[in-house]
Amino acid sequence: MTKFTDLDLDPKVLKAIAEAGYEEPTPIQAQAIPHALQGRDVLGIAQTGTGKTASFVLPMITLLGKGRARARMPRSLVLAPTRELAAQVAENFDTYARHTKLTKALLIGGVSFKEQDKLIDRGVDVLIATPGRLLDHFERGKLMLNGVQIMVVDEADRMLDMGFIPDIERIFKLTPFTRQTLFFSATMAKEIERITNEFLTAPARVEVARQATTAETIDQHVIEYSPSRRDRAAKEKREVLRALIDQEGEKLTNGIVFCNRKSEVDILSKSLKKHGYDAAPIHGDLDQSLRTKTLDGFRDGEIKLLIASDVAARGLDVPSVSHVFNFDVPSHSEDYVHRIGRTGRAGREGRALTIAMPADEKYLKAIEDLLQREIPRMESPYNPAPTRSRSKKATDADTAPAPDAAEDPGKPPARRSRRSAAKTAAPAKAEPAPPAAEDAAPKAEAQPKPEEKTKPAARSRGRGKKGGEDKRRQDEVVGMGDHLPSFIAMSFEERMAG
Repeated sequence: MTKFTDLDLDPKVLKAIAEAGYEEPTPIQAQAIPHALQGRDVLGIAQTGTGKTASFVLPMITLLGKGRARARMPRSLVLAPTRELAAQVAENFDTYARHTKLTKALLIGGVSFKEQDKLIDRGVDVLIATPGRLLDHFERGKLMLNGVQIMVVDEADRMLDMGFIPDIERIFKLTPFTRQTLFFSATMAKEIERITNEFLTAPARVEVARQATTAETIDQHVIEYSPSRRDRAAKEKREVLRALIDQEGEKLTNGIVFCNRKSEVDILSKSLKKHGYDAAPIHGDLDQSLRTKTLDGFRDGEIKLLIASDVAARGLDVPSVSHVFNFDVPSHSEDYVHRIGRTGRAGREGRALTIAMPADEKYLKAIEDLLQREIPRMESPYNPAPTRSRSKKATDADTAPAPDAAEDPGKPPARRSRRSAAKTAAPAKAEPAPPAAEDAAPKAEAQPKPEEKTKPAARSRGRGKKGGEDKRRQDEVVGMGDHLPSFIAMSFEERMAG
């Protein structure tokens, strides 16, 4: 069996590896390190959690042992898609380069440019950066990339998902053509293959597992749940998660809960805290200092549940995560592999539980197609009590016939509007009016033609206004029944003359 001492690494590196407690390399390390030490380009394909970071950090430290860094001209460059992953690479470099004099700089967002500029001005051997922040420094004239001897692209498929591929292509063109390139990814999309064909020269392809596979040490299950009502779906989904957490009991030492949206991360974190669970959120909108504090608390065991968006799926290096909960089924099937890869690392056992609602069926099918197997189903531990949208009493009241007005003349029919009640009561008040209707016909015949009506109307404007208003008030009625009120049958001239 291969050991690190068989890989022709620098003695100082071997000493640091031994102090870290490692003796045997992982399959990806055993195959990639020899090619990298020979100066060849390497295309490494392996699932997350298999030790890809050490696959390029260890040979990089050995190869950079000779030489000297110059101001603003790093000798090597490591690109990572997220701040957390970049920080993880920096921690690995510190661990394995402790006995060397190599220097590094970490360029990530959320940190002052001034402090980063100071490190670059001194000259660094290893520059670890996210693509956006690296290009910011370059465009400000603070950085030159024509001295890069080794370039590493880590988690290339995540770069593709986050839209960094145009930036990666630009950075490749800013570095020397003679550089050595180490390219690592968990999956290989067509766009990534195009980049490797364009920028890598006769790479040594190292693939230790089938593309997009998950570790055999991870126990995976899907909990299919249909909400009792559409307006209760979000609330019941959170109750399903809490029931799962409670069901795992002492087996759950710590866990990561993944959501698709940053807004959902905050809502779920607050909900869990409200119900007494030790939870904290982490996503891209949080300040970098708060993100670092939260991750440190999770690693140290101060935080039991980390509620995260996919920004953390690639950047967490906590070997002892016991559980991963997919509160939302990822819309990209490859993200499922990276999410559950946070547990079951380094040969440990892990457990991954995914909550699937009816709308997630197509995403779940895409994941199973990618894995080329069906994920076992598990019964939901949460069974809500049956809810009735309307009580029997309310239903009976709606369907009961309205009481007859003759039975209770002083009370309007039940569940009827005031307008309907007024309309029903109006004919009783207007009963004395019918005799006037008998005179309606002859008065209507006596009406003048429209042109004759105009002149008297004009002459009558000067008559007593107050008397006319009093007359109109007397003719007003509260409501109209089936009769014809007398004031309607009167001519305009007669009314004004009265």
